Amino acid sequence: MTDALLRGAAAVVGVADIHYKRGAAPHGELRMTLEAIVAACADAGISPRELDGFVSYAGGGHDGAILGGALGVEDVRWSNMMWGGGGGTVAAAINNAAVAIATGQAECVVVFRSMAQEDTGRLGYAKYFYGPHYLAHGVGSPAQVCALRTQRLLEHDGVPREAMRALVLAAYRHAQNNPEAAGYGKPLNEQTYEASRMITEPFHLFDCSRESDGAVALVLVSAERARSIRPDAAYVLAGAQGAPGGYSSIIDNDDLYTSAGFAGRPGRPGVADRLWAAAGLGPGDIDVVQVYENFSGPAVAALIDHGLAPAGPAAGEVLTVDNLTAGIGKLPVNTSGGNIADSFVNGMGLAVEAVRQIRGTSTNPVADAHLSLFIGGPMAPLVSSTLFGREETL
Repeated sequence: MTDALLRGAAAVVGVADIHYKRGAAPHGELRMTLEAIVAACADAGISPRELDGFVSYAGGGHDGAILGGALGVEDVRWSNMMWGGGGGTVAAAINNAAVAIATGQAECVVVFRSMAQEDTGRLGYAKYFYGPHYLAHGVGSPAQVCALRTQRLLEHDGVPREAMRALVLAAYRHAQNNPEAAGYGKPLNEQTYEASRMITEPFHLFDCSRESDGAVALVLVSAERARSIRPDAAYVLAGAQGAPGGYSSIIDNDDLYTSAGFAGRPGRPGVADRLWAAAGLGPGDIDVVQVYENFSGPAVAALIDHGLAPAGPAAGEVLTVDNLTAGIGKLPVNTSGGNIADSFVNGMGLAVEAVRQIRGTSTNPVADAHLSLFIGGPMAPLVSSTLFGREETL
């Protein structure tokens, strides 16, 4: 399949985002998943029985057969899991659903993720993810691995630490307009940020994402059907995923050590390069960005990898609080509050916010947003991005 065939072949017509404080979910993952899927179908105005495809990522025990049976689906035609640690493949899951629709493998696909940490345990220590060279030296958490790469981003590349702080403060600024956000009613300033305890250098407490219980779902259909369902559908313009050669959290000695995994090499386009080529667009065309921030440093690196901010010291000139704020800046980022100030269900809530920006229903809407970029989990072994657009961008 060529990129041109995928462009605009599928669109998101229904979304649902249900989240709770960590450990406070009233139900287990299966019930929450079903509730989110039913809610996303209701948002699209379709019956859950019309679903014929199911896609998730990064683990989870409920595949298409289980969910399809519970929902009374007549025929499950597509059931996939995107591998990869953390939220690296959250955007890839959406791309996967679009591919299924574009190739005729399925007609109505739901992308989902659920987390109930009382059942599955916390994500702060993920021993399945790290090799013995990490664990033997006391490195056994996502924060520690991302901190190593981020510290080099600051020291070697010269990206100012204030860029990380700006990303965090902008997220909290957005959260103040989002009543559903965990950071709502809890504004954050520079003094409180700097005074917060160090988790692992260079990450302060507020540089780290939340962990939430909940479930999120997005329903995709063909572009033709989307036009008959809702005028504000979010069309998938392009998607890319990959694990560049030599880049892996398993080895941790690659050449592109300060990259978030989206950058390319001379003569070998990276994930971000392939995304822009497939879309026929560039970083300067984007109206709003949702970037997965397990920690602020990787998110800064991801913005640089995508060409949304320059590398090195000049990054600080673009990554300021005002410039990252909707309604004020030219690069509004994480307009619901993001993983840091809103909620964290493995990053899928960011995809819902990307769709809401296309619809104009965000609590921090970007005026006349036509192109909404969603960047999946940076500094994971495999990363991914998806670009959404209004119908007129096709």
